Amino acid sequence: MDYQNIINPLYICGFFLTKLASLCLELLSCVLMKETLRYLAGIAGPSGYGSNSTAEQVTELPSWPSCSLFSPQLTAIVTGATSGIGAETARVLAKRGVRIVIPARNLRKAEEVKEKILRESPRAEILVLEIDLSSFTSISRFCSEFLSLGLPLNILINNAGVFSQKMEFSEEKMEMTFATNYLGHYLLTELLLEKMIETAAETGVQGRIINVSSVIHSWVNKETFCFNKMLSPKIYNGTRAYAQSKLANILHAKEMARQLKARNARVTINAVHPGIVKTGIVRAHKGFITGMIPYISLHPNY
Repeated sequence: MDYQNIINPLYICGFFLTKLASLCLELLSCVLMKETLRYLAGIAGPSGYGSNSTAEQVTELPSWPSCSLFSPQLTAIVTGATSGIGAETARVLAKRGVRIVIPARNLRKAEEVKEKILRESPRAEILVLEIDLSSFTSISRFCSEFLSLGLPLNILINNAGVFSQKMEFSEEKMEMTFATNYLGHYLLTELLLEKMIETAAETGVQGRIINVSSVIHSWVNKETFCFNKMLSPKIYNGTRAYAQSKLANILHAKEMARQLKARNARVTINAVHPGIVKTGIVRAHKGFITGMIPYISLHPNY
C-alpha cells in the first residue's frame, strides 16, 4: 500500500467524492424504484391522479361544464385517433363538448371511431379528414382543407406514431419512422400554428399543443443520435429509430416553447410520456417485455 497517497489531501478528497457519488447514485436508484412502484400500483401523484386514472376522471374539472355539448367552444385535432390512446382522447374530449377533427389515412377506421363516439355522445361534432403523416404533400393538403373550413383551433394533439423493425422510406425518401413520428407532426404544427395563435388571441383561451413522446427517448444520447445508422439496412434498428423519433418530439417541444414565449403567444406546447399502454404498436411487436404488458398496462377502449 502506498502510505504517502493515503495522507495526500487530494487522494482523501477524491476518495470521499467517489463515495459521495456512489451514495447519490444509490439514492437516485431508490427514488426511481419507488416512483416506478407507485406508478405500477396506480398511486396518485401531486396532481391527484395516478396510472389508474381514466381520461374521464382527469377531465372532470369545473371548467369543463362550460364547454356545453350543445355549443362546442373548443376545437381539437387529434392525430392517430383511429385506435388506442388517440381514439380514447377523442372520445372523452367529444364527451366534454369539444369539436373533434380526426385526420386519418384509413378513412374507414376513422368513420367507425366517429360512429362509436356519436353513439355515446349524439350531440358531438366530429369531422374526418384524410391525411398521411409520412407525406408532406398530404399534410399540406389536410391543413389547407382544415383552414378553409374557417374553424378555430384550440388544441393540437400530435399522437400518431409508427414502429417498424424493417427499414422503409416515405415518398420524400425519409426513413419512415422519423418521417411519420417527427417530421410529419413538425410540419403539421408549423402549418397550423398561426391559426392556433389567432384563435387564442380572439377567444382569450390558451391554446395547447401536445407531443406524445415516450420514455424510450432516454435510450438515445448525443453520441448515438445518428441518422446514418438509420439508413443502412445491415445495421438498421427499429427500436433505435423509434427512440430517436421520440427524442425529436421532445426537442421540438422545447424549441417551440421557447419561440412561443418569445412571441408572447397564448399557446403552450408540452411533450408527454403516456405511460404503459397496450396500444397497436405494442400488440404488433411481441416479446418478453411486451408480453408482460397485459399485467401492468392500461387498456384503451379502442
